[in-house]
Amino acid sequence: NVVRIWGFCAEKTHRLLVSEFVENGSLDKILFHNMNLSPSLTWSQRYNTALGVAKGLAYLHHECLEWIVHCDVKPENILLDEDFQPKLADFGLVKLLGQGAGAQMLSRVHGTRGYIAPEWVLNLTITGKVDVYSYGVVLFELVMGTRVSSQVVQGEGEVEVEMTVGHYTKILKEKLASKDQSWLLEFVDCRLSGEFNYLQAGMMLKIAVSCVEAERRRRPNMSHVVETLLSLMD
Repeated sequence: NVVRIWGFCAEKTHRLLVSEFVENGSLDKILFHNMNLSPSLTWSQRYNTALGVAKGLAYLHHECLEWIVHCDVKPENILLDEDFQPKLADFGLVKLLGQGAGAQMLSRVHGTRGYIAPEWVLNLTITGKVDVYSYGVVLFELVMGTRVSSQVVQGEGEVEVEMTVGHYTKILKEKLASKDQSWLLEFVDCRLSGEFNYLQAGMMLKIAVSCVEAERRRRPNMSHVVETLLSLMD
């Protein structure tokens, strides 16, 4: 679930990366640019995308020789191949972390408006939990079919986007505690016409809420997210 780099050129002024071709392009074009038509992604494809991205991040965070923080997880950087399998791309903002206990870093703000974790803005030390936050926002968008940032008045800042995420989180915590799941019909992308798995949708939103916790120690790690999503695969 990570885009492969086949080669590169770094000769004098020549700079070039050659990556694999990913047939269906980026998730944002498929998810957001078809709002008045039938959905381009079925529910199973959305769930599989959530799982695949989680696997990719779990690999970067826990399995690489040097742990990697992507720093810019968003639909534009999630590519879908011919079978709609997701692959993480665009590692231009990547940071490497040593595998020693408590390895952290401090840097200027990275990422894209609407997907930036609070610790970037607060200038706190940065860990892989910034990717977990961004992943949570992507989960909201996979379920709703719209950008979270589109709910914010044009021109407003990152603080307002964070308030929108907090607004969704507060509402969902109350609704997820209820045994009645009929509210999901109003929250899930209407283009699906109710054709989705209620258990999976509820779990995706539950994970999203936990991923966007303002206090990062309360966010799950990506390996746990993968295990949870796998438990509800058809």
